[in-house]
Amino acid sequence: MDDWQSRVDAVWADEALSPEDVVSRIDEIAAERPADDAIALFERAGARDSAGIEDEAEVLYRRALEIGLDDERRTRATIQLASTIRNLGKTEESLAMLQAEYDREPRGPLHDAAAAFYSLALVSSGQPERAASIALHALAPHLPLYTRSVTGYAREIAERAG
Repeated sequence: MDDWQSRVDAVWADEALSPEDVVSRIDEIAAERPADDAIALFERAGARDSAGIEDEAEVLYRRALEIGLDDERRTRATIQLASTIRNLGKTEESLAMLQAEYDREPRGPLHDAAAAFYSLALVSSGQPERAASIALHALAPHLPLYTRSVTGYAREIAERAG
């Protein structure tokens, strides 16, 4: 990992920093890169998102995705943007983004994260049974027992929800 990313990660790891301090420090480090650097934009968006400045985060996430990110950051940015816009009342767009991410790579490292936020968007859109099904499907493989039973119940809930 390069020094730049290590310094960004150190800011995120510093629990003593206020949300405003995180934004300030991330902005300082991001300023070392070109204005249209997708990774720097992604980090700036995340800082604002964490600080509750969601309207600014949305613009930065969208620009980072437009420019292009590596696959892991693209997935993270998609999940984070979708969560942000859900909080901003853009539930249908959030739901569409998260469903696409959830369906994209069922065995990907961030699939369960996509499932969690997809479930939240489903609840926001008035589909709590479908949300429960998605969440249970994500949880089932992590259970020490009852994986098959929970998976079956999740399937039943999805069938009832239509």
